[in-house]
Amino acid sequence: MSLIKVFRATFAAVLIGAAGVAATVTPTTVLAQTASAAAPAPAAAKAAVTEEAVENPYGLKALWAQGDFVAKGTLIIMLIMSMGSWYIIITKLLETQSMLKTGRAAQETFWKASSLKAGAAELPEGSAMRYIADQGISAADHHEGTMVESIDKLTWINMSVDRAVGSVQNKLQNGLAFLATVGSTAPFVGLFGTVWGIYNALVKIGISGQASIDKVAGPVGEALIMTAIGLAVAVPAVMGYNWIIRRNKGVMDITRAFGGDLANVLLAGKR
Repeated sequence: MSLIKVFRATFAAVLIGAAGVAATVTPTTVLAQTASAAAPAPAAAKAAVTEEAVENPYGLKALWAQGDFVAKGTLIIMLIMSMGSWYIIITKLLETQSMLKTGRAAQETFWKASSLKAGAAELPEGSAMRYIADQGISAADHHEGTMVESIDKLTWINMSVDRAVGSVQNKLQNGLAFLATVGSTAPFVGLFGTVWGIYNALVKIGISGQASIDKVAGPVGEALIMTAIGLAVAVPAVMGYNWIIRRNKGVMDITRAFGGDLANVLLAGKR
């Protein structure tokens, strides 16, 4: 009987201790622990927002701000190349479009006029067709009584018309040499900027004595931007050059046909 009493007394003591522990864990304690666990969340969210707002330290702005006079000079040269290329492409587009329009108008109105002088007067002032017509008519009117009268009239008129057509062709080719130069040299100018940027990166690594990614990424990334800019300048220049050559061929076909017909009419004795 004494053992049973001891066992009951021990079991009762264990139950009383467990009840005391449960009594200390109140709802207020649980809420405090939950609030303390959730407290770092706003700070983490604020840190994430701050990281998204940081500017790219390796972009074009950093390239210009951190670059030396060689890098800036290279960028300026490529900018001038790009501006010149686009100016020539746009002006040649407008010029060839105007010549094609004048050539079609000449086919419809010039040859239906009562005379060559009347037909030339209907052509736009300063146009290529007007220039060729004026040169041909002037050659036919002022052949006699000059030093060139030793040349037969047939040859003189053909020479005058051919020279006028050649002048128009030379005018169409203005600017093509610049486009060809930009298309062939811009990639190498960009490559020069890349080599210079990598050289500066190696110098910075040697001075700092560290080859970590943060020491290499910036200068090398800026150097590679130079190559991309060089290609962005060269590609439009090459495409514009080929496109203008093709359009000039179509314009010159119409111009030569007009010049040949004009020379034949002048040789027939009509004014």
